[in-house]
Amino acid sequence: QVQLVESGGGSVQAGGSLRLSCAASGDTSSTYCMGWFRQIPGKAREGVAVLSTSTGTRYYAGSVSGRVTISQDNAKNTVCLQMNSLKPEDTAMYYCVAGVSCSLSPRVRYDYWGQGIQVTVSS
Repeated sequence: QVQLVESGGGSVQAGGSLRLSCAASGDTSSTYCMGWFRQIPGKAREGVAVLSTSTGTRYYAGSVSGRVTISQDNAKNTVCLQMNSLKPEDTAMYYCVAGVSCSLSPRVRYDYWGQGIQVTVSS
């Protein structure tokens, strides 16, 4: 079993930045992909960015491309999401995910989910 713990987040003004971190613990031997999804009120869950921990390949949603960067942090089982130029429409609950496949497609199932962390961007 894998546990994911998010940190960071909070409230910022439009144009500001936030950095989210996700630390995985437990048996991470099969967590070849880690990343972030988000739930915007009134909208379907969507992928933000995911990273292959085996190849380093990164995938970004078009809505955040150019404004966010996903990367591995101090340990292989930790990923960070640096978000810049934040917009009010980025306000959402952000969830760290981990699994075998690495895709932003809603058809891909991720085995593990964090509790979620709130990001609020005010105008």
